[in-house]
Amino acid sequence: MHGYLVVFGTVFLAELGDKTQLATLLFLFDQRHAPAIVFFAASMALIASTAVAVVLGSAAQRYLTMLPLQAIAGVSFLAMGVWMLVEHFRR
Repeated sequence: MHGYLVVFGTVFLAELGDKTQLATLLFLFDQRHAPAIVFFAASMALIASTAVAVVLGSAAQRYLTMLPLQAIAGVSFLAMGVWMLVEHFRR
């Protein structure tokens, strides 16, 4: 149960304010789409993209076990943050 809560919480927080969530919100502004249809379609899209990530991650796990993936991911996120700050102050 702990693993479920960690994954759920992490993905939930990562998706808040995400461009995918904003795109879903925009579909609701267009009154041609019923809220139930938008909810179902967006949910299925998230499930499908997550399934692709799980399949690719499971396959990659066999080949990338020697790489320090957490460190690489952390450095990548730090680099993106620095890049965004540089672009902000550059203007």
